[in-house]
Amino acid sequence: MLHAYLGEFFGALLLILLGNGVVANVILPQTKGHGAGWVAITLGWGMAVFVAVWCVKDASGAHINPAVTLGLAIAGEFPWDQSPGYIAAQMAGAFAGAVLAWLTYRDHFQLCHDPDTIRGAFCNSPAVRNYPLNVFSEAIATSVLV
Repeated sequence: MLHAYLGEFFGALLLILLGNGVVANVILPQTKGHGAGWVAITLGWGMAVFVAVWCVKDASGAHINPAVTLGLAIAGEFPWDQSPGYIAAQMAGAFAGAVLAWLTYRDHFQLCHDPDTIRGAFCNSPAVRNYPLNVFSEAIATSVLV
């Protein structure tokens, strides 16, 4: 089981490091990719998913996201008793990936004085706050992922 948990840890780490890294490169000031836009971010995230899945597919099945693990467990395709370990490994790996992305772009974060831009390298937030529709949109996105 340790092999699978390590696979999930490193898969999530790669996913977040590469995904958040491309976002930071596009939105933070004085980076080579500054202003490249949403196409670069989308392609970067797509490649992040591909690389993470390809690297750990044989070790753990490459769930790399708690929503996938939970969805598979609910569908009866993954054992419930292994789910907490997978999810813990994914969360720890994602945290480590975010820390590495932050360290990689640390100097650029220090040049940025807009809290929304800084936060935008790590998470999304709605441009228009309508909580019921915002939750609905996230639920749709998660169900497509799973």
